[in-house]
Amino acid sequence: MLNIVLVEPEIPQNCGNIARTCAATGCRLHLIRPLGFDISERAVRRAGLDYWHLVEVLEYENLADFFSRNRVEQMWCLSTKAPRSYTEAAFHDGCYLFFGKETKGLPEDFLQAHYGECVRIPMVSDARSLNLSNAVAITVYEALRQLSFPNLRDYGKMRE
Repeated sequence: MLNIVLVEPEIPQNCGNIARTCAATGCRLHLIRPLGFDISERAVRRAGLDYWHLVEVLEYENLADFFSRNRVEQMWCLSTKAPRSYTEAAFHDGCYLFFGKETKGLPEDFLQAHYGECVRIPMVSDARSLNLSNAVAITVYEALRQLSFPNLRDYGKMRE
């Protein structure tokens, strides 16, 4: 199982899309406060997120709270500032993938503290960044590809 960590996410639609990716792939979703939206049962139901029950969602007051409650053996920090491509990362089962808030990314001091675990998604030089939910999906599926898509159905209705 992969762990998706969103540090101070701001846009509810992104979180909803990421939760859907987690539901489809069996990833666990960790949310670091403050959140820019409400994820109460009432808010989720009102937003029509009928897959929310398929996602294990854990909330934390801050990064210190997160690290005090989780044993992180492998982590990758996604940032446009990172020195190397996400395709150079060797993802292991149980790894944690960290993503920052939409407007600023991960905190600079956090990136510096984990410099060796920072990777980026390549894009043209004039592009500021990808949408957060797209970046999560790209990274999750690369990690799952490397792990041979564990516990995921690899066929569709049209199989032979």
